[in-house]
Amino acid sequence: MFDDPIVENIRRVRHAHASRFDNDLSAIVADLRQAERESGRNYVNYPPRPIEEQAAQAGPQRPGSAEC
Repeated sequence: MFDDPIVENIRRVRHAHASRFDNDLSAIVADLRQAERESGRNYVNYPPRPIEEQAAQAGPQRPGSAEC
C-alpha cells in the first residue's frame, strides 16, 4: 500500500490531539469548537438536508450504480 507522508502527518497530529483528552470525543469536539471561536474566522453551518422518503426506503446505494 502507498504511504502518503501528508496523511501520516495528519494522523500523527490527530492522535496526539485525541490523546490530550484521553480520546474523549466530547472533550475533543469542545476543544475544536473553542479553537473555532478563538480563531476569529467565520464558519458556515448548514442545516441537515431532509432525506427523501423513497431514498430512505431503498437503503444505501453503491457508488456508480444507476437506477432504471
